[in-house]
Amino acid sequence: MNAQDIITQLGLAPHPEGGWYRETWRDRHFGHDERGCASLIYYLLERGQRSHWHKIDASEIWLHQGGGTLRLHTWSGGEVTTCCLGQDLADGEVLQACVEPGEWQAADTDADWVLVSCMVAPGFMFSEFEMAPPGWAPGHPE
Repeated sequence: MNAQDIITQLGLAPHPEGGWYRETWRDRHFGHDERGCASLIYYLLERGQRSHWHKIDASEIWLHQGGGTLRLHTWSGGEVTTCCLGQDLADGEVLQACVEPGEWQAADTDADWVLVSCMVAPGFMFSEFEMAPPGWAPGHPE
């Protein structure tokens, strides 16, 4: 399969931060409002796309599903940290990674495509999503 096949098969739409996504689940059993206690999406990046620097007010767990390697960059002051999500555990790749609430994050890939799932707790809300201004980089004033 190629990226377009997966985008079509999973019904993905463009994401404001870059890439493609679709919400697949939102737990409302324990939540008392529309946010719920957690939410889950598919998220796909193609070669040349990136998830631009952004932050949210909740914990986010990235789970590698298929394709190539995804580089997940995080920053909360100091140095940028990068981890590689993928299937090559012998080469140091990991299957999952957590981003803390309020931590800046971005992602990219050199692969033809990479598919991950992102689980957010409490549930993701666009009203609590902050994109960095164009040209912003970690360490520069917000």
